[in-house]
Amino acid sequence: MRWEVVGWGALALLLFAAEAMAPGAFMLWIGIGAAAVFLITALVPGIPVLWQVVAFVVLSVVAIQAYRRWGRTRGRESDKPLLNRRSEQLVGRVAVLQQGIVAGQGRVSIDDASWQVTGPDLAAGTPVRVVAVVNGVLQVEANR
Repeated sequence: MRWEVVGWGALALLLFAAEAMAPGAFMLWIGIGAAAVFLITALVPGIPVLWQVVAFVVLSVVAIQAYRRWGRTRGRESDKPLLNRRSEQLVGRVAVLQQGIVAGQGRVSIDDASWQVTGPDLAAGTPVRVVAVVNGVLQVEANR
């Protein structure tokens, strides 16, 4: 039994287990480098340990760079793109002004939350439609 082969296999498994416990897609790629060196040392006996370590470092860096270049750029489209954008979910909703819009500023209540609004001057109690959101402030217009 060649201990360097066992060592590289154990290191690869350890890194894969670390990735499973604390996912972040970083240990996985270093583990792939260790697994590659495991395969190389298993297939080609007699490689000095120094060159094995060099191969491990190089293969790990290549694997990480490949992930950064191709893996991250291929994001999936969400089926709910506004999930964590509560204010943007309100575009199109109609509500009644809680405080009239004076000098372009007012307040509206939607779903038990009070929101700052901007728009043309309107009296309290006027129904308005949310037409946009800018920096968390709802832009409204009179609902006709």
